[in-house]
Amino acid sequence: MAAPVYTETDKSEDVKVLHGMGYAQELSRSMSRFSNFAISFSIICILSGGINSFAQATSSIGGAGAGIGWIVGCIVSGFFALAMAQIASAFPTAGGLYHWASILGNRFTGWLTAWLNLLGLITVMGAINIGTAFFFVGTFGSGMGLTGTAGEIVTIVTVITIVQAAFNHFGIRLTAMLTDLSGYLILATTIVLIVLCLVFAPAIDISRLWTFTNYSGEAGGNVFPQSNSMLYLFLLCLLLPVYTITGYDASAHTSEETMKAAHSVPSAIVSSVLWSALFGWAMLCAITLAIPDLDAGAKSGWGVFFGTMDAIMPSGIKTVLYFAILIAQFLCGLATVTSASRMLFAFSRDGGMPVGSAALAKVSPQYRTPVTAIWTAAILEILYVFLAQFVSIGGTNIYTIVVNSTLVFLFLSFTIPIVLGMMTYGTEKWPNPGPWAMSAGLFKLVCVLSVIGMAVILFIAVQPPNDKVLPITIGFLILTAVLWFGFERRRFQGPPIGEEIARRKAIIAAAEKAVGETGR
Repeated sequence: MAAPVYTETDKSEDVKVLHGMGYAQELSRSMSRFSNFAISFSIICILSGGINSFAQATSSIGGAGAGIGWIVGCIVSGFFALAMAQIASAFPTAGGLYHWASILGNRFTGWLTAWLNLLGLITVMGAINIGTAFFFVGTFGSGMGLTGTAGEIVTIVTVITIVQAAFNHFGIRLTAMLTDLSGYLILATTIVLIVLCLVFAPAIDISRLWTFTNYSGEAGGNVFPQSNSMLYLFLLCLLLPVYTITGYDASAHTSEETMKAAHSVPSAIVSSVLWSALFGWAMLCAITLAIPDLDAGAKSGWGVFFGTMDAIMPSGIKTVLYFAILIAQFLCGLATVTSASRMLFAFSRDGGMPVGSAALAKVSPQYRTPVTAIWTAAILEILYVFLAQFVSIGGTNIYTIVVNSTLVFLFLSFTIPIVLGMMTYGTEKWPNPGPWAMSAGLFKLVCVLSVIGMAVILFIAVQPPNDKVLPITIGFLILTAVLWFGFERRRFQGPPIGEEIARRKAIIAAAEKAVGETGR
């Protein structure tokens, strides 16, 4: 099938929408609809979160964690995706959530959303790369004498992040090419993994997928503390799908680099969640069915995936499979660097950072990428992982601390513009929907369900052994209150509105006219 043609009319409409919000077309608008889908699909990456966090299903309620828990968790994430898609269609800008919360709310809601989203993107980048580092140690690290110490993990994360930032540095076309490749690689590797698990499974007991078994405490390798409440354990198993099915805001963050953004971005958000949910469910069910002894598998805790592969799969096939998964996980982190840097660029463009906004908002004239924002996001992620290593001292897994911090910060940043959108839809602030839209009633229902989902996510994200996430969250909220009321309320102006948009549009028009006259 031929790729859709991006006409001059389409380009003019994209630029008109962007100019209407007071911004010039500085970034290279060269991402196709598929590339915009692929960047979110790559960040979701079921081969990363789905595999690295798999023990949260088996060590809570057993096989039903994959068969039933995954479906429920994906539905929760789906509510957020649908609501965000509708807003993205009306306001397709880099920074996405920050602009939505500013336009639909005020300076403070935009500023708070920006910081929550930025922290969420930095922590999800850390979680992905920590998971990749652990996966590398568990697959190929033994031959190099690696044992997975905190120091080794931080070192591997640092190297991975530097390489990912370097790829991002050299332009969105290269990044899009790699994330397009990642989309195909994830699908192909997932299908192969499903088939291999079913072929080499010692026996297949389909009833595992709806059987609830209490594997908390010692029975589940102490992934979760002992509990007698199956409802509580079921809620904890939702950490697997909710963490895995996130990062789809990347499609919004690359809006200004996407052709026909008002159409392409919302479609990419929803389809990336849908396909990840379907293929992820099939993959996790296949792995669950392949476990030779579910009791023994659950008791191995975080080692359940590797233990299963070692037990059932021929060595040569397993090595090739591991290599493909490792590449997919690396590209997942690469796409997250793209998302985080665009968020940082968009926020800095409006003077959001207390220092360095001018540098962070600069776009390389050669590569048409926000180079300073890319490397700043990478450095912030490395520093966060280094600090998380010290928080994890005392027995809590560094990976779970970073994962659960991600859930809190990212989903809170999703919730603020969703609530504001629900309150302002059809009013002066948001009089008309974009070309991708649900009915007003359905949109508001989805928003309400998203808020309920946020309450569930916040509850499960701070439960033991991840209770250190709660003081981290409270500390952040206290710090933001001090910063806002002490400094930023007077300094930060937010995105352009009203007369400022008109002033910027005049400047942009004059600059474009000058460029046109120079080129003649």
